[in-house]
Amino acid sequence: MTDHQTTARRFSTGRWRRLRSLRVRLIAVFAAVALLAAVSASGIAYWLNRDAVLKRAQDTALNDFRLSLTRNVSELPLNASCPELATLASNVASSGLTYDVVVVDQAHPECTASSDPAHFTLADVPTALQSTVAKPREVSESNPYPYHLYWQRQNLEGRPFVIGGTKVVPNGPTAYMFKSLENERADLNTLGWSLAIATLLALIGSALLAQAASATVLRPVKRLGDAARRLGQGHLDTRLEVEGSDELADLARTFNRAAESLHEQVEELSAREAQSRRFVADMSHELRTPLTAMTAVTDILEDEAESLDPMIEPAVRLVVSETRRLSDLVENLMEVTRFDAGTAKLVADEVDVADLIMSCIDGRAWYDAVELDAPRGILAVVDPRRLDVVFANLIGNALKHGGSPVRVKVRQDGKSVVVEVSDSGPGIPEDVLPHVFDRFYKADRGRARSEGSGLGLSIAMANAQIHGGTITAANGEVGAVFTLTLPLTPPPPPSEGEAEGGPAGDAAEDKDAT
Repeated sequence: MTDHQTTARRFSTGRWRRLRSLRVRLIAVFAAVALLAAVSASGIAYWLNRDAVLKRAQDTALNDFRLSLTRNVSELPLNASCPELATLASNVASSGLTYDVVVVDQAHPECTASSDPAHFTLADVPTALQSTVAKPREVSESNPYPYHLYWQRQNLEGRPFVIGGTKVVPNGPTAYMFKSLENERADLNTLGWSLAIATLLALIGSALLAQAASATVLRPVKRLGDAARRLGQGHLDTRLEVEGSDELADLARTFNRAAESLHEQVEELSAREAQSRRFVADMSHELRTPLTAMTAVTDILEDEAESLDPMIEPAVRLVVSETRRLSDLVENLMEVTRFDAGTAKLVADEVDVADLIMSCIDGRAWYDAVELDAPRGILAVVDPRRLDVVFANLIGNALKHGGSPVRVKVRQDGKSVVVEVSDSGPGIPEDVLPHVFDRFYKADRGRARSEGSGLGLSIAMANAQIHGGTITAANGEVGAVFTLTLPLTPPPPPSEGEAEGGPAGDAAEDKDAT
């Protein structure tokens, strides 16, 4: 997978995570609001209904108890016996509503009459209720009776009851009513389950609504993300369709304006860069013809320099050296133009890397200053001419700026070949290391002129990259170390857009950055 594909996949994955997170947040907000509203409404409805149901049940039972007690107590004789109190309790409890009655009399404190003695006795009546029922209130205009009917809700053996009690007359019996609220509790439980189901349905409905709303919101965001990705891939004509007049539409308009401005700026910069490349290429081609003639003349002048007037000889030798330097600069500029235009082409062949380095060293008479550690048998498919330029630049710069001995070490690392060129000089300043492969970069900005053109290492890097490799610069224990890494088999060339490259020229022999 290429770096571009990996970057696109990472962008797509990150964008999907962001969208998914935003969708989850929207659904969570909708669900939280719906849950809060549903729980609040259900809780209020439950408590209102609970109070209404319980109040209705207890009021009905208490009113019936009062009427039944009033109706039956008139038949009770004074100082009634226990059987008579039991009869009163049964008569009051048989009024039609299902409740039980317990009757006690001060005249017979040992006697407690109950309509259901097996389940209800005076001990089941809360102490606080007994004390309140037995306590008379002051009689006044607003309170004509000293005794009243009081009630209290109480759980007996896990069952809910409303217990009411009243004293009939100052010297009469006291009666207590036990009314079960089981039916009301069952009704309230049913109501609670119904409200819980309604809350769950509201939560599910809110989640579906949030999903629909998030899809509506995130669809333009997704289109914006796709457009930004295409724009980042170089499709500068990417535009978004603007719909509506909301904030998302304003965002789409802003994106379109930014894309249009970027498109115009890139086109302007591309036009300027193309003009600069054409200028360099045209200038280099135009200079080649006079330089060819000048080179021929300088060769003749160099041969005849010793027979010239001693006053003229230095000037002739200066013209010869500068003409050759200008010729090398033009060749390097033409090579750079080929790389920039994408027309540089590999003429690859399988060669022994050790033989290629030996040929480079012998051809330039560097064998006395270079220590070579290159085992034979490391075969690589390379362009010998372009790789010779790389070796010549690296070794030549090491000899010129680092000093001998220069050590060249070759080794195979998996499916790659690694060539290390180290010198014995002071090394490269740390602030210069990141720029050693930049074109025309000079470590000493005060030097307006140097022997090299400042293009040698950049051309070496371009030749390594066209092979699918790279060159790195670092400082070793002694001196600088340049490491060339090449695959044993170069990447396949582009199918279109290539033209035959011209000669790469001799080594630039320039290391102005070091």
